[in-house]
Amino acid sequence: MIDNIESLSGPGALGAFLRTHRERVTPEMVGLPGSARRRTSGLRREELAQISGISATWYTWIEQGRDVSVSAATLDRLAKSLQMEPAAREYLFSLASVKDPLAVPLSGAPDDSLKNCVNQITGPGYLLDSCWNVLAWNPPAGALFSGWLGKVERPNLLDFMFLHPLSRQLVPDWAERAKRVVAEFRAETSHYAHSDAVRQKVISLRGQSSEFNQWWTQQEVLAREGGARRFNHPLSGETRYRQQTFFPAGYADCKLVMLVPES
Repeated sequence: MIDNIESLSGPGALGAFLRTHRERVTPEMVGLPGSARRRTSGLRREELAQISGISATWYTWIEQGRDVSVSAATLDRLAKSLQMEPAAREYLFSLASVKDPLAVPLSGAPDDSLKNCVNQITGPGYLLDSCWNVLAWNPPAGALFSGWLGKVERPNLLDFMFLHPLSRQLVPDWAERAKRVVAEFRAETSHYAHSDAVRQKVISLRGQSSEFNQWWTQQEVLAREGGARRFNHPLSGETRYRQQTFFPAGYADCKLVMLVPES
């Protein structure tokens, strides 16, 4: 039996993460004088607090895992003082459950390698960005959504659900699915609170679709999940799939949706 298993979240995990990084940073790395008489090569708590512009007592409480509220500004100063790489900074903010004000979503435009991945999927597959624009899709997806994909210049999944007449024919449980789509999209907008493109998409749909506007004002939030999907295709009849969603590495605002045919 293993004792003292490290917690993966909460104040204790945040304190342990900061302590480890503090012990890796030498005084010389941050412009402080070193000394051969130091018992440790890393920074002292007081030194880190000083260069970060925060109270030494306050920082000690954070590192000790006390239940204190840590602001984004404090985390930003600590991350910079500890010279954290982007991945470590992102992890720091996630441990504190605080949004990083400097986090910038990567471009959603897929390169050829990512597009080729979509084409390797045997079932319908497509890529969505933060506004749910369809960035790429494979031939099975084009066949499933024939009459929409390949027919409009900039296909958008939200526009399809609420503005394209094909959606109500293709999706047999349209009202149930469409209502959930709104709640899922609202949940995802928390990651793009400062995105003008996302804001404009919401404004546009609220003005064009009474159903979208009604469900948006209900303030429901649901995590995007997979599960059974049914379609009434005009040529293939009823088809059933299991939906899976993945997030490709290196594309912060891009997700890959796969529809796996049910046997």
